[in-house]
Amino acid sequence: MKQIEKIAENRNCTAVSIGSLDKLPEYSFIHPKTNQEVRGKVFVKEATKATGTEISFTTLPPKSELPYFHFHNKDEETYIILKGAGYYQVDDDCFPIAEGSVIRVAPQGKRGLCNTSDTEMIYICVQSKENSLEEHTTDDGERVVVEPKWRK
Repeated sequence: MKQIEKIAENRNCTAVSIGSLDKLPEYSFIHPKTNQEVRGKVFVKEATKATGTEISFTTLPPKSELPYFHFHNKDEETYIILKGAGYYQVDDDCFPIAEGSVIRVAPQGKRGLCNTSDTEMIYICVQSKENSLEEHTTDDGERVVVEPKWRK
């Protein structure tokens, strides 16, 4: 099983690398509800010590589908399709997805997806508590002057 590599860490950040996306199938974990091995998926919350999101990278083989639909109690999910094409279904709404598609699903939405392409699908899923983002982008930021070390 492939391991996440720590790049850097200090009191204000943790940086990791999952490596090249074509190596995603080398990751696996034991699903806590089924006790079965799931291949081609890696979660980075614990590795990055994140406190507000869970982010996962997933591969789905060509001409395949997720083996189940699911929903959440508190967390919304945002799926970002990086490679491949297929269909995403939320409740009774089924629509085409492809590279560049971004889908946000409310916690209660019953969701699932399939890959209809001849290549593996790769997607990122960002999971966070619904309505927890109070400030964002420029509303939550302040500019500071720092000399970039990469210029030295």
